[in-house]
Amino acid sequence: MHGYLFAAPVILGLLIFTAYPIVFTFYLSFTEYKIVDAPTFIGLRNYLEMFSDELFLKSLSATIYYSVLAIPLTLITGFMVAILMNQKVRGISIYRTIWYLPTLVPAAAAAALWRWILNRDFGLLNNLLDFVGIPGPGWLIEPGLTIPALVMIGLWMGLGGTMLVFLAGLQGLPQQLYEAAEIDGAGTVGQFRHITVPMMSPIIFYNLVLGIIGSFQVFTIVYLIYTPTGTGSSGPEDSALMYMVFLYRNAFQYFNVGYAAALSWLLFLVIVGLTVVMFRLQRRWVYYEAERGR
Repeated sequence: MHGYLFAAPVILGLLIFTAYPIVFTFYLSFTEYKIVDAPTFIGLRNYLEMFSDELFLKSLSATIYYSVLAIPLTLITGFMVAILMNQKVRGISIYRTIWYLPTLVPAAAAAALWRWILNRDFGLLNNLLDFVGIPGPGWLIEPGLTIPALVMIGLWMGLGGTMLVFLAGLQGLPQQLYEAAEIDGAGTVGQFRHITVPMMSPIIFYNLVLGIIGSFQVFTIVYLIYTPTGTGSSGPEDSALMYMVFLYRNAFQYFNVGYAAALSWLLFLVIVGLTVVMFRLQRRWVYYEAERGR
């Protein structure tokens, strides 16, 4: 009995601040709710209207485009940087810290920094391009470049965390495998292909799943980058209308709470579905040493 009393604050917190909002949001997704009036039950109308909503389809395609670019780029770059940071050279801890520092920068500061770097007229990146004779484009104002620009920003902000996870995995690899491969005549490429990648596949899978979940929830940096530019929170011609930005608009700008609740549940189902698919597919390429030893 005393154990339940001690656990009561945590249990009540989970029920009130987690379980109840989840259940209530599920109910709201089947209603028309504008905050000023009581929710009106409308069945599946919110879910059916999504697929005839041009902005919904635009936000979904922009998010998928972002994910397709950002996830492989972050995984490959993070892995390569982790391999470099795993070398035994003097001052390596300083280099690791430098690579990880952008992860600690607040989103508001990062947004202000990248608005200056990517500015068409006086930005640092375009100045560097002009220096080598390449005319700099409008990274934040040309519809075809908004998603690549966001991928660039996301890579800068998230690379440190991905690199750190890979680095932890690399430092846990058994060195005797490399010694045996070297004795057998395997070169650096062979060791990387037949030892490093298979042994690191669980870490790659972990970062892949986190990358998928995170890419579908991108909001803060997009909102902070584009809101001060005069193009709203979705960039020129809604080219940066990410799914979470569209959800935010409906919930807190248009106060279409029922529709926003339906959007949130659809996002939940998409993420769960993709995660389940990834766990199914992992059996084909992820190597678990403990399972092979059974």
